[in-house]
Amino acid sequence: MFFRKKRYEKTGKAPVYIIVGLGNPGRKYEQTRHNVGFMCVDLLAEQLGVQIKKLKWKSLYASCEIGGVPCLLVKPQDFMNRSGESVRDICAFYKIPPQNCIIVFDDISLPVGKIRIRRSGSDGGQKGMNSIIYLTGTDEYPRVRIGIGAKPHPDYDLASWVLSQFSKNEAEPLRESVINAAEAVKLLVSGDIDRAMSMYN
Repeated sequence: MFFRKKRYEKTGKAPVYIIVGLGNPGRKYEQTRHNVGFMCVDLLAEQLGVQIKKLKWKSLYASCEIGGVPCLLVKPQDFMNRSGESVRDICAFYKIPPQNCIIVFDDISLPVGKIRIRRSGSDGGQKGMNSIIYLTGTDEYPRVRIGIGAKPHPDYDLASWVLSQFSKNEAEPLRESVINAAEAVKLLVSGDIDRAMSMYN
């Protein structure tokens, strides 16, 4: 019996790394604070000349290469607090270990313009990351956290804050942080997480 060899888009190879940007699907959420993970992955797609438009595993995705390494860029299309379903299913399909699944997401503990890279750790209160850790049973995911700023007042509703848009004054530091996050992802794929942490943390 002959079996057809499975084909992988763009690179012709199975991905070695999965890069997941977290966000909420839908036009009304596009420029909100909670969607900076999507912004980073979209920037990577633009830089690499691919379009994130294939749909599977409740996600939009694109195959690409970063420094010669086959990768998958992923934007889960379920809402943020269900992001773990997509990550679990994609990693299981390609047999990707957590250490090779990079998660990019927003962080209210960091000011706009700042990013932080970590090898692993808790969800930090971020619901998408919480879903990933809960459904996969591990927190060993390298992650790039992009600052979206703290609530303007302790009594301010958190959901309203993370779903709000950035101000005009935040536009430039936001742009710089998304660019830096994309560059950090490239370093993580190259295996140089220490350099990424020293440059951007």
